[in-house]
Amino acid sequence: MIKIEVRYFATLRIDDKKKETLEVQEDTSVETLLDQIGVNLEDVAILLVNGIRTPPENKLKDGDILSLFPPVGGG
Repeated sequence: MIKIEVRYFATLRIDDKKKETLEVQEDTSVETLLDQIGVNLEDVAILLVNGIRTPPENKLKDGDILSLFPPVGGG
């Protein structure tokens, strides 16, 4: 098992939670983790791992910080 910190921004916050630490299996991808926490990939505009944009198939490592940003709207 590895520990990952997930940071939620704007409309992706779950129960007003800004961040949480989760334990997941080694070789878990970003996409798999999103499925586990109930976030649809289509709802995420930007995925960052340790501050670097990453594809959803990227594998997570112990201590990674995953940041999830929704599309931004405005006018």
